[in-house]
Amino acid sequence: MPEEIERNLGPQPIGRILEEKGLAARDLVAASSEQVTHKMISRAVKGRRLTANSKAKVLNALQEATGERYELEQLFDY
Repeated sequence: MPEEIERNLGPQPIGRILEEKGLAARDLVAASSEQVTHKMISRAVKGRRLTANSKAKVLNALQEATGERYELEQLFDY
């Protein structure tokens, strides 16, 4: 039987960053020039496993919303 992939990875560092900056999912969606949804941001914060493409979109949206540079390792611990 194949081993199950853990999909719920617990709260991620992106949640803390958003809280420190006073941002919400709607702020990232509004700032993004890519197709980013509220659900995608919510899943990122809660620790649901995202695809590499989704993680990159969340990273780009955060950078556009804050004007600061981040690395994926700063947002996700998986």
